[in-house]
Amino acid sequence: MAIVEVEDLSHSYNGHRALAGVTFDVTRGEIFGLLGPNGGGKTTLFRVLSTLFPPSSGSATVLGLDILKQASKVRERLGVVFQNPSLDIKLTVAENLVHQGHLYGLRGRPLRARVDEMMERLRITDRASDLVETLSGGLRRRVELAKGMLHEPELLILDEPSVGLDPGARHDLWQYLEELRDSGKVTILVTTHLIDEADRCDRVLILHKGEVVGRGSPAGLKNKIGGDIIALTTTDPDALRTKISEKFDLQPVVLDGTVRIEKQNGHEFIARLIEAFPGMIDTVTLAKPTLEDVFIDRTGHRFWEES
Repeated sequence: MAIVEVEDLSHSYNGHRALAGVTFDVTRGEIFGLLGPNGGGKTTLFRVLSTLFPPSSGSATVLGLDILKQASKVRERLGVVFQNPSLDIKLTVAENLVHQGHLYGLRGRPLRARVDEMMERLRITDRASDLVETLSGGLRRRVELAKGMLHEPELLILDEPSVGLDPGARHDLWQYLEELRDSGKVTILVTTHLIDEADRCDRVLILHKGEVVGRGSPAGLKNKIGGDIIALTTTDPDALRTKISEKFDLQPVVLDGTVRIEKQNGHEFIARLIEAFPGMIDTVTLAKPTLEDVFIDRTGHRFWEES
């Protein structure tokens, strides 16, 4: 069952096109990633789906509800974790959660039970009486997640949730998201600019300048790359690219001064390259394709080049 359905969605503001004809769906019980560099459109899409922005054109439904015509009903069943903290730092952890519960109509014993449950699940019970301003970034993010999950949403949307977290806190965050996914109770949609996080998603949508340049499972997208990735450094990359193209009928590209080749059985082809151009190649690296290679294949430049 599709939890999110987006059809030909576009959005512009101040003459800037942030989204252009985006189409995709999110299936129940998966972690779905919106991957792209800064300015790619993923945060705008997050804001549209969380009913903060109306789209300029196109349509979107969340849990079968139209985000324009039924926005209030969408919000009731949606959990949202923003990139920037939304906690009141002058309140304690427990007070923040109780206040969140009041916004969703929870009161009395059911609210207290739910707050206790979420603090236990996020391992913050021992910090219940601590002011939020005294917490580390990782602990604050756990409180944000507890807030977003307090009213038991069917869809949890997170915008760059690991920004500002150290590697250990990032690991804990994603471990919890995977536990949520495996419970079968919630579907997760997350925006990220980090390749390793996108690899942990069940499916990803790759955005570039507001347009979709790739969609599918991380493994499926990488398998569409034409083989291994060979990177060559040389004093004259343009000359080497031309010679390789002429001799082997390939189409290498030069990125940041490095000659890049996609080739099946790359380990075997490297020997032929060294033999053909022994005096031109300084270093050679061989790697399996990554989601950044998918981005390069679809856009012609590296993930962070424009940023």
